[in-house]
Amino acid sequence: MQDIVQSRTPMHLWIVGVLATLWNAFGATDYLLTRMRNTDYLAMMMPGVDPAEFLAYLDGYPIWAQFGWGLGVWTGLLGAVLLLARSRWAVHAFALSLVGMALSFTYVFTGPPMPGAEAMGAMNYVPLVIVAIGVALLYYAHRQRERGVLR
Repeated sequence: MQDIVQSRTPMHLWIVGVLATLWNAFGATDYLLTRMRNTDYLAMMMPGVDPAEFLAYLDGYPIWAQFGWGLGVWTGLLGAVLLLARSRWAVHAFALSLVGMALSFTYVFTGPPMPGAEAMGAMNYVPLVIVAIGVALLYYAHRQRERGVLR
């Protein structure tokens, strides 16, 4: 009887897993639409910034920052799906996602200023929020693995 109780998935895992999947799916959508050079999307997401100017800025990303961006996005989404699947590999995926964020955001904060950055004001802190959520997801997955929820 105790094995049945322990094998049950806690409700909070479903809540966190679904929210993490939605959050990371938005990141994946943003990545795809930006990499596909969708100027309508860029104009909507960054009002007041010329999409062509922003795309020129992205074209200047060094390869390691581009790699980091993709790694962060796709392993974050993978981690969320693995969390829903109750896989212990979610911890590794979220850790890789943080490595990707570190690569990508290092360039964002140390490279040339992003077009429209001065007009964005508080939006310049979005990368820090993204990292905070990534750290929280890694911590959550790690705790669930320690508790035996993730197999």
